[in-house]
Amino acid sequence: MPFQNDFFKSAFSVDNIIFGFDRDTLKVLLIKRAYEPFSGEWALPGDLVRPDEDLDQAAFRILEELTGVKDVYLDQVHTFGEVNRHPRGRVITIAYYSLVNIKNVSIRASSFADKVAWKELRSISKLAFDHYEIMQTCLRRLRRDVKFQPIGFELLPEKFTLTELQRLYESVLEKDLDKRNFRKKILSMNVLKSLDELQQNVAHRPAMLYSFDAEKYKLAKEQGFIFEL
Repeated sequence: MPFQNDFFKSAFSVDNIIFGFDRDTLKVLLIKRAYEPFSGEWALPGDLVRPDEDLDQAAFRILEELTGVKDVYLDQVHTFGEVNRHPRGRVITIAYYSLVNIKNVSIRASSFADKVAWKELRSISKLAFDHYEIMQTCLRRLRRDVKFQPIGFELLPEKFTLTELQRLYESVLEKDLDKRNFRKKILSMNVLKSLDELQQNVAHRPAMLYSFDAEKYKLAKEQGFIFEL
């Protein structure tokens, strides 16, 4: 049986998975590590939790220190605790994820992040530590949540077209959606506000712009409305 002190030799860390959407493509915010272990490799923005801070505080601090991103909503997804997941000892990590509009955040590399960049999710096949597994776990959570909560709008600009909205869902779910059925479904929910505005400076016929009506959704939810795509 292990000594009692052995139970206090584990470290805790947080890893942040920040999803963004740009040019019809789902992206993830990554850092390139400047130091060992895994120096020069891409990884999720993550680090150890300090003894004097709680997990949520650590998640926000680490994200800002490594990438410059702050004031975003972070949601806990899963805990990863395989014994040998970190080469320097027992580290249990809690994964957080967030959805952001890429155009609304500024990124900068700092601390042990040599670089920070948005990477197309479909182009990522390997990450440091077990971060690829963590990313895939959060992606599965995103695909589940986006079907039953209107969180996808967090990835879009305030004003968007129905085509842009459909491309977002197709990118997240990785499948083609029937245009007619998608529009009929989303408009029937009555959570979009038609802005009586058209796209500007586009080569094709300008489309109508919409915005998500958060207040209308809130009232409908209180009356038992269920968002489901």
